[in-house]
Amino acid sequence: MKVFHGLYPKIISLDNIFDSWHEFRNGKRRKVDVQEFERNLENNLFRLQADLKNKNYRHSNYTSFHITDPKVRFINKAVVRDRIVHHALYRVLYPIFDETFIYDSYSCRDDKGTHKAVFRFEKFARSVSKNYSGPCFVLKCDVKKFFASVNHDILMQLIKKKVKDEDALWLVGEIIDSFGGTRLKNSSSQMSFDILTPTGMPIGNLTSQLFANVYLNELDQFVKNKLKIKHYIRYCDDFVFLSTEPNDLKYICSQVESFLRQELKLELHPQKVSIEKMSQGVDFLGYITLPHHRLLRTKTKKRMLKKVSKRNIDSYHGIMKHCNGYGLEQKVRKIVADQELKKEDSKL
Repeated sequence: MKVFHGLYPKIISLDNIFDSWHEFRNGKRRKVDVQEFERNLENNLFRLQADLKNKNYRHSNYTSFHITDPKVRFINKAVVRDRIVHHALYRVLYPIFDETFIYDSYSCRDDKGTHKAVFRFEKFARSVSKNYSGPCFVLKCDVKKFFASVNHDILMQLIKKKVKDEDALWLVGEIIDSFGGTRLKNSSSQMSFDILTPTGMPIGNLTSQLFANVYLNELDQFVKNKLKIKHYIRYCDDFVFLSTEPNDLKYICSQVESFLRQELKLELHPQKVSIEKMSQGVDFLGYITLPHHRLLRTKTKKRMLKKVSKRNIDSYHGIMKHCNGYGLEQKVRKIVADQELKKEDSKL
């Protein structure tokens, strides 16, 4: 296995810190905290670089809030200074780990994403069913409270397999341990004491996206190299398997469940594990995929019709062009047209 030394000077270089600032700032210029940081930009960045160089840097506390998209998600927002550090670390670590990930891991990776995952899913379905002339079953799995359950010790050990720079590992540890509660480890015997181990990652951190893939890459490697599964796709903590035999999928599910529990201290969500017939349509990553066509999930349609406006119609158009959504697109355009007409009327 290829390992990497001498990463810390790259992470804390002024070029990387300034580039990280520009990446972070993109699309956030109107945010009050970003504007405040930018008023004294050079001093702030030089001071940050000095703190990193002298290892005086300490991660600040998070601001917590929730969003509904469509279900309630709790977001933990770091201060601007820390988010620049997240970008600086990510820029150096991402290419190191990305080359170790399997092809069919689609979350938070360059040239991947939900739409390519859905297209790949359709390709697998056609292959398994022999162009929909035979049976195809899909095992859908979801990890229960994944971000809240990531074990800090396991994550650090996985990162240490590739990163052999102690200073870089210090910074990684500072970010990982900046967030999370504690959870009781399972005792191996009645005589042993339960001890607390840190768990959890903030959904809002850029580094959490990379760390999630590092963590679940262990599952990917188990599926591909141990179970020898060909038709498997993962998008963050959602993943699917395709097969002609439902019994094969039941066996796979039991193996995956054991691996997650024993090796990664994770659990499958009991209400989000199912085996479904492809012929009846499978809900995956916001789309209902059926033989020969694709539809938007009903909840996504309702949310779109409720929230659409002239400002976001282009983004919704991008979603609709990936499915059979002509009728929905006409409804969306009519809603926006009516909104604009009401604005004009109000000016009269």
